[in-house]
Amino acid sequence: FRSFLKGLAKRQLTGGALLEVGCGYGYLLAEAAGFFRVRVGVEFSTQAARQAATRADALYEGGIEQLPADQMFDCIIATQVIEHVYQPQAFLERLCQHLNPMGKLVLATPNMGSLWRRLMGHAWPSFKIPEHVVYFDRKALGTLLQQVGCVEIHGLPYPHAFPLSLIARTLRLPAPKALSQMCVWIPATTLAMYGTFSSSRS
Repeated sequence: FRSFLKGLAKRQLTGGALLEVGCGYGYLLAEAAGFFRVRVGVEFSTQAARQAATRADALYEGGIEQLPADQMFDCIIATQVIEHVYQPQAFLERLCQHLNPMGKLVLATPNMGSLWRRLMGHAWPSFKIPEHVVYFDRKALGTLLQQVGCVEIHGLPYPHAFPLSLIARTLRLPAPKALSQMCVWIPATTLAMYGTFSSSRS
């Protein structure tokens, strides 16, 4: 998350008020302390929300409907969330109601168009059914951002590390016990994109 936030800062996407949707235990919110003036999260899990509350300026348990209607943000981040949503366009439209004009909407999701997915076929780990209900490649995610009123849509690097033991198990390969807890950075497993919200849709 620290690397991801540095990437956002490099593109001048930080500063102001941040909302993280599906913030889990609040690890991104904790790392965001030096990047955003205000950090707010929403999270369904009661256990996770309690811990995330210690890492945020405000935390709402539940979905985005728990946010005050007039609470606005300069940046909304949803990582590994959109693939769980049955109506992704309606969900993002609801999020955009909380974005200031020219605010940034940042999404990250398993990359359906990745080389890894093509190589692994049905063994691709992100085929988590019924937990994951929709999948995106770069074109589909960019189109979705356009449909909810975003312009200037760009990709983002999303560094992702996995335990060597998990990689070996997924590929059905042996892993030396001494190295099983080592984390390996694998590029392009996650697709990340952002758009600038424009209230007037073309």
